[in-house]
Amino acid sequence: MGLAQLVKLGRSSSLIRGAGVYLFASVLNASIPFLLLPVLTRYLEPVEYGEIAVFQVWISLIGALCGLSVHGAANRKYFDYENPDREMGEFIGACVLLLIVSTIALAIIVYPFRSIIIETLGIKETWLWLAIPVAFSNFLIQLRLGQWQVRKKAAFYGTFQISRSLLDMLLSLVLVVVFTLGVTGRLSGTISAACIFGVIALLSLRSSDILKLSWRPDLMREALKFGVPLIPHILGAFLLLTADRAIISSKLGLSEAGVYMVAAQLAMAMSIMLEAVNKAFSPWLFERLKRDKESEKRQVVKFSYGYSAFLLFIAFVALIVGDDVLRLIAGDKYSAAGKVVGWLFLAQAFRGIYFLFTNYIFFAKRTGAIARITIFFGVLHIGFLYSFIDYFGVVGAAYALCISMFLQMLGTWYTANKLVTMPWMLK
Repeated sequence: MGLAQLVKLGRSSSLIRGAGVYLFASVLNASIPFLLLPVLTRYLEPVEYGEIAVFQVWISLIGALCGLSVHGAANRKYFDYENPDREMGEFIGACVLLLIVSTIALAIIVYPFRSIIIETLGIKETWLWLAIPVAFSNFLIQLRLGQWQVRKKAAFYGTFQISRSLLDMLLSLVLVVVFTLGVTGRLSGTISAACIFGVIALLSLRSSDILKLSWRPDLMREALKFGVPLIPHILGAFLLLTADRAIISSKLGLSEAGVYMVAAQLAMAMSIMLEAVNKAFSPWLFERLKRDKESEKRQVVKFSYGYSAFLLFIAFVALIVGDDVLRLIAGDKYSAAGKVVGWLFLAQAFRGIYFLFTNYIFFAKRTGAIARITIFFGVLHIGFLYSFIDYFGVVGAAYALCISMFLQMLGTWYTANKLVTMPWMLK
């Protein structure tokens, strides 16, 4: 697909217009922690960055269990109603009740194993428990954002996102730079911002009249049917995207984990773009798959090919200049991250292409298939990590991620093509 065709498609397509709004908001949102990076790397040692990385590992792990991933069910349920603004309230209420029950159950499960978790991850007990309200709040935030996304209210979505990150940044700067609280200041800013915006998200759902708390076991079962099969998927994603920091910390130490995290944060700039495009792509795709017109399917395929080529080009550039850019941003103290960052961009490119294919599986409501794919390649990735880190050190984790992401991308395309027929050969 040529540049002229992409431009023509962009002028007429709600996908490109929606992605533009999401991309603008997400780039602005991503620039906030990105601006923090050169400040924090000069106030925090690599070992302290390693502590932050381990806290994020724990947040990601328990995030799969808080709410049992049913917020995604609310996004999909929107397309089943004739008048969703009037009919969604009880379904969203069922999701919130499941969040409350699952979070209490999680805390009960964690308590007897807290010493093992603390020793394994190297996390302080204070952060161990404070991560639970953060995961609870993150679910509410995702639920609120998802309802704006399916309604194509990108401006509300972006404003909420940016406001949270601004608060996180301001609190972190004050606590780290002014009060010199180090890791405590950085994590306190993150925890406070998440909890405050979790409350705002809940109030916003209520004031929009799309949250009605009532005991509806039938709706809970429906939400669980969608969400529970995604838990292995999220755990697999955890193994693919986050567990590497815990393994690096365990095998090489917190300092190396901190170095890797700085490289990962720089690569996060591409990840933000991927998620922004996918947030616009999924409802755009669902509408066209529902109409099932061959001409629109060909349009989707052409966009997919052009977008994939664009992502691989960005990764190629990052492999060439990523080392110099990272040194400029983070300083010489984190120069070792330069040999990692380009490979992390390539892994993100494969992840962006993978996102395209997951949407077909979601449309077919075959979330179990996504779960099987992700958990399989997540476990495979752990094997790659242990082998590659032994041979190549911290850069071996980046090599392992590239290979795992590429294989996951191929496996997801194969599954999606079996569930939803698309003219990939453009014949």
